[in-house]
Amino acid sequence: MCIGAPSVLSVTSRDTDDRSKHMRIGILGTGAMATALGAAWVRAGHDVRVGGRDIDAASRTALLTGASGHGSLAEAAAHGDVVLLAVPAGAAPQLARELAPVLAGRTVIDCTVPMAPGEDGPALTTGGTSSVARLIADAAPGAHVVKAFGVCHESIWTLDRPAFEGAPLAVPFCTDQPSAATRVTEIITSMNCSPLPCGGLDRAALLEATAVFAIGVWWSGAEARLAFPAPALAPGAVDD
Repeated sequence: MCIGAPSVLSVTSRDTDDRSKHMRIGILGTGAMATALGAAWVRAGHDVRVGGRDIDAASRTALLTGASGHGSLAEAAAHGDVVLLAVPAGAAPQLARELAPVLAGRTVIDCTVPMAPGEDGPALTTGGTSSVARLIADAAPGAHVVKAFGVCHESIWTLDRPAFEGAPLAVPFCTDQPSAATRVTEIITSMNCSPLPCGGLDRAALLEATAVFAIGVWWSGAEARLAFPAPALAPGAVDD
């Protein structure tokens, strides 16, 4: 999907009011998640640059997303106030280590899901004792790492206004850095979604496990959301 530039007449007062919140985002990766999130962020008015080891693949992804440019992984990282790591989970910490000097001081979003086939369905490759987000933070200690956007399938991010059962999609995230929390909150809001802070980076493993659980349920043909009704929906419910 190619995103064209809006005409002058189509720019609303909201665009003008939010202009100061529009960010430079570097995307590291050229796969389905990079494409879906990149296009969503272009629609939200952010300045996106795509980076990949394969420059031709980066060019194709930039065209699909409507990004302002493409280049190497290092060039995309240097472009962004915010940098998305959208590479295989097993490769993300090493890439963060390679780019650690460039990533220092930047908000780095980890959307990876550390998953592999198991006997009973998808399994966590981390064993649940750590998280990819923590490994990235250890590999690039100057980066401000956020775990976000990994719980939903990439198709959800192709929606202009993700909303379900009358409510905007909630996007959970974990980070230890207040400045990173502010930036990811602004990005989520710009996508017409609702930010859902879930604590520090020590809780990122819970988001990764939740994603693997949900994927397993979907693969089985069931619906994960049906397992999580709000307690307030029960007749006679009271606060604990």
